[in-house]
Amino acid sequence: MRLDGEALTLVIALEKGGAADCVYLGARLPDGDDLAMLASATARGRHESQPDIPPRPGLLPERKGGWSGTPALDLRRDGRALPTDCRVSDWDCAGQTLGVRLADPLSGVEARLVWQIGAGDVLTSRLTLTNTGPAPLAVEALAALALPVPRRFAELTSFAGRWAGEMQEHRRPIAPDGLMRRTAIGKQGFGGGNWLLLHSGEEVLGAHLAWSGDHWLALAPDKQGAGDGRALLLMGAELQAGEAVLAPGESITTPAAHLALGADRSALAQAFHAYARAEVLPARAAWAPRKVHLNSWEALAFDLSEDKLVALAENAASLGIERFVLDDGWFGGRRNDQTSLGDWFVSPDVFPNGLAPLIARVHALGMDFGLWVEPEMISPDSDLTRAHPDWCLHHEARERPTMRGQLALDMARPEVRDYLFTRLDALLGEHPIAYLKWDHNRDLFPSAPGQAEGFYALVDRLRAAHPQVEIESCSSGGGRIDFGVLARTHRVWPSDNNDTIERLRIIPAWSQFLPLEVLGSHVGPSPNPITGRRLAMDFRAKVAVFGHMGVEADPARMSDKEREALAAHIALYKAWRSVLHQGALHRLAHPDPNVTAMMVAHEGKALALAAQAGFSPVFDAAPVRLAGLDAQARYRVTLPEPWPPRARHYLANADGWREGLVLSGTALMTQGLALPLTHPETAWIIVLEKIA
Repeated sequence: MRLDGEALTLVIALEKGGAADCVYLGARLPDGDDLAMLASATARGRHESQPDIPPRPGLLPERKGGWSGTPALDLRRDGRALPTDCRVSDWDCAGQTLGVRLADPLSGVEARLVWQIGAGDVLTSRLTLTNTGPAPLAVEALAALALPVPRRFAELTSFAGRWAGEMQEHRRPIAPDGLMRRTAIGKQGFGGGNWLLLHSGEEVLGAHLAWSGDHWLALAPDKQGAGDGRALLLMGAELQAGEAVLAPGESITTPAAHLALGADRSALAQAFHAYARAEVLPARAAWAPRKVHLNSWEALAFDLSEDKLVALAENAASLGIERFVLDDGWFGGRRNDQTSLGDWFVSPDVFPNGLAPLIARVHALGMDFGLWVEPEMISPDSDLTRAHPDWCLHHEARERPTMRGQLALDMARPEVRDYLFTRLDALLGEHPIAYLKWDHNRDLFPSAPGQAEGFYALVDRLRAAHPQVEIESCSSGGGRIDFGVLARTHRVWPSDNNDTIERLRIIPAWSQFLPLEVLGSHVGPSPNPITGRRLAMDFRAKVAVFGHMGVEADPARMSDKEREALAAHIALYKAWRSVLHQGALHRLAHPDPNVTAMMVAHEGKALALAAQAGFSPVFDAAPVRLAGLDAQARYRVTLPEPWPPRARHYLANADGWREGLVLSGTALMTQGLALPLTHPETAWIIVLEKIA
């Protein structure tokens, strides 16, 4: 059976009473290709170190027939491991969806694999397991994806990280010991463990598990030679002991796993972005512009009052800010980070007149209003803890260790979710709040089942009641980012670190999978509160344009020139966000490893960024070569001002760059543009408009 996208074909060999296997994953095959011949061309003969009947793990690997790799199923019945031998019983194919049923009547197990091609030619895999036996079935592990990896993929890129240092790429050969990852903190964490790239030269295969709880990943080469030499990639949600026990007739379905194939990393990014925009992100009215934010945290932290916030809002509006977000400190007795989480009532100490006067002033200034919340957490020192001490995650009669001075609520409990919905619903009903910044600043320990499902249920209920409210998902930055979150929220906070040098690594890493419009990209203060770096406003602002732009700083502490530069870049972002947030992203190569360059093209227009983080080894840095243009077309190329203060003096023909140079797509992609990129912390924005 074959599934075809616009440029991709997946061929699965199905043998009734046998296995289901992937025999082709690659560029779209010609119509009419003989699939039986294709399968024969990939078949392997038996060799000396295999069982007499060589095992074929395929799309549902099991511990059977001499195969000892990581299985897709780990089952228990009556307290003992349950051996399985699931074989294809039937299949159905409708449009771009293939369903395959595999059954083992002796063990009382039935599995249904579903593979589907969606927007961007992104493949989705799910597995549903049904207990057809007479006794309860305990599910210890269940893979959403089991893919025999085509042999041409010989390298992998995994992602690691920490707080303020997310999505650090590590590329290496697929080694004989493979790769095994497992989380146990109730979410993905900062390591990016449920994102993976596999490489075959320039061609790249990307994989993702759309799940916001603990997960596991295994990339297991066929090191014993029992199979056919292919590595197996498996991804699944982590299940705790006793979490999934199926009564006779009951079923469990995995989260979705996604695969995308690209001729290079730009093509892969475009595939994931197309899928996210079409099938993941919550529907928005046609194309709605992503408003420029100002968040109060870096300006005021807990030092809040109505007067100070009004002054901050007035300064924000003067820059062109469109959304004013009140961060932590507005509720209960929250004057520091050790108290009051869970007490979601407006503090009369900070706001004796309530939030209404502040919101009214924000609206009068032409901005809408957003609010920070952290619903899934609770402070030991809170009215909620005193009223319901058993609502947090804990073990009876044991200590309750905190993290960041807080505990986590048990989101599996309906009464907890009901309370949180009641409070958030009241806030949104009583005030014209357009946006929630939904934070999650603690690992979930002690571990307990149902936390991700409880989070999903609460957000789904809240969005159903208030569909006009936009939600940002933050988890101390990038600690909980996946398609499961993005199906329910409108953007994410990629990192608490908004140091521009760090963001030049973090944003390209996240944008390998996520479109720029969902990546909060804010101009931070200088010096940066995390790294201590002092960076010029021009550099900070240019880089922040490439994302969902905002400001995380106090305009009152900026010089007049800094405010002028920031306002100019906010205006530039507004003029070009329809391109940035609907277009195709291209990762631009440059011989200097300290230069980060990217371009977004849409409907004959393009905006590009070239940013130098280090000190060039040569004075005249190599030209910036563009991509994704019409080779035969002509483009007017300009460099929007303001220009980098130091580098501008080295720019040849300044008037020509202001008026626009007219160049062919071929010239721009082959020769490129010679821009001054010698000095550290220099960035240029390039505007391209097709004229013929």
